[in-house]
Amino acid sequence: MTDFANDPAVLDWLGVKYKTVLSRVATGGALTVVDSLSPVGSGPPRHVHEREDETFILLTGRCRFWMEGETLEKGPGETMFVLRGREHTFQVVGDEPSRHILVLTPGGFEDFFAEMARGQFAIPGDMPAIEESAARHGLRFTGPPLASAV
Repeated sequence: MTDFANDPAVLDWLGVKYKTVLSRVATGGALTVVDSLSPVGSGPPRHVHEREDETFILLTGRCRFWMEGETLEKGPGETMFVLRGREHTFQVVGDEPSRHILVLTPGGFEDFFAEMARGQFAIPGDMPAIEESAARHGLRFTGPPLASAV
């Protein structure tokens, strides 16, 4: 289990902690697995992954997911699958952070998280730089975070 407070491999971007536990390199490009801890209220702008399918496995906390107009809430022990090309977002809701495992197929998207953590880019102030990196990683932003989208 990841020690988010003391593990030097943990990345931090906008208060969200990421640790790649299985990289693209380790899987020959087949997939990436990321252990993530997201604070209450956090969540990305609406977006589309052009290359990867994304599976969330919730371990703690609750997340409200929005996918192409449908809103679902998921909690510990539940999963959310997002097929590549589908517009989506999520927000951590309730009173505790969400720890979830992300499985991205094929692998490689962990490089986007690493770039964001290195640059400590802010949303919305640094969106041009974020969008430039996102484009290199097959990610396209399509709208606001969930709190503003619904």
